[in-house]
Amino acid sequence: MTDQDQLRRVEPQGVRPVTDVVRRALGVAHDNATIDDLLFLERWEISPTPGTAGALRVSQIRRANPELAAAVRAEISAGH
Repeated sequence: MTDQDQLRRVEPQGVRPVTDVVRRALGVAHDNATIDDLLFLERWEISPTPGTAGALRVSQIRRANPELAAAVRAEISAGH
């Protein structure tokens, strides 16, 4: 999948991926819910927001895919 194809898939959300990890994961995402979750996780790791709903959602995403969540955190920590 090209970068242009990925951008067309995430355009409705209005958010472009920042990390390479999420960019690659978007390339194999099969539905809009997965795309939303990937972008949410990335945004949360960059700038957590207060609130129970967001904290629960990110917790579920992390629990469902701990390797991806750790890779996103590591890339953001490395200054991406």
